[in-house]
Amino acid sequence: MTAPRLSVVIPNWNGKGYLAACLDSLRAQTQPGIEIIIVDNASTDGSQQFVRTAYPEMQLVELPQNRGFTGACNKGMQEAAGEIVALLNNDTEVARDWAAEVIKALDEKPEVGIVACKMLMHDQRERFHTAGDFFAIDGSAGNRGFGEIDHGQYDRGDYVFSACGGAAVYRRCMLEAIGFLDDDFFFLLEDVDIAWRAQLAGYAVWFAPGAVVYHHLSATGGGKTASYYDGRNGIWLIAKNMPSALLRKYWRRIVGRQASLFWDALVAWRGEAARARLRGMAAGALSLRSALVKRREIQSMRTVSDAYIDSMLTKK
Repeated sequence: MTAPRLSVVIPNWNGKGYLAACLDSLRAQTQPGIEIIIVDNASTDGSQQFVRTAYPEMQLVELPQNRGFTGACNKGMQEAAGEIVALLNNDTEVARDWAAEVIKALDEKPEVGIVACKMLMHDQRERFHTAGDFFAIDGSAGNRGFGEIDHGQYDRGDYVFSACGGAAVYRRCMLEAIGFLDDDFFFLLEDVDIAWRAQLAGYAVWFAPGAVVYHHLSATGGGKTASYYDGRNGIWLIAKNMPSALLRKYWRRIVGRQASLFWDALVAWRGEAARARLRGMAAGALSLRSALVKRREIQSMRTVSDAYIDSMLTKK
């Protein structure tokens, strides 16, 4: 049996209400022979039986406990047979030619290791979720074009810093070289972290405007959980990946942003999300040693210059 060119990994945790739309859109792809793997994080809403019954041709991997977004995605990528591996959130729908477009982008650009999709909001389909993600000199990451009305401003492909993990496409050979998602991240910013490793190792990230995805923004994650992991993982992201020369160049901006986040959370400490962010920032600071151990390995694999990385950062 011929191995598929594209494997699609969908992490799921109690997302039964969204799965049909996502999986039906994959069934309708113009690209034949796609491998589809649903990795279930010990859901309690009947997702597993629903997939087994309604989508028997798709592979279901059932985890005995919730291993988070990163754990589910990594398990799926390990199981995947394709030379290209895509991650899709369970609350997405893809356009009929989505798979063909991401394969085309990688075929046309051998220097590219990651493809970012054109993600639009599911219920406001003229409005952007992201046209590829950015990383700024103050250590913040974000969605390019977030909230903008789509009037053609991102219709041309472009090199970007990262792909949103809700719809990100990776070359298997790149994953074998730099590793999968950092499982310690569990949830949030793991997509920017792997993009950092890709960029440092010389793999470009390409925004493919023809690869259209519709996303129910934050349908299956957010609130105090997101605040905790954003606070913790944001510190790890910088400690692991940012080159020393750029840390020296931008440290005032980085420290200033962290101080501002801390102060804003402290002022709002009565709110659950604010307290969660403070706990996350404390956890990130207290675990810096383990992040620095990973940093040594990541920086040892680096093949690009400080100037190149600097050119890819958003100056805000």
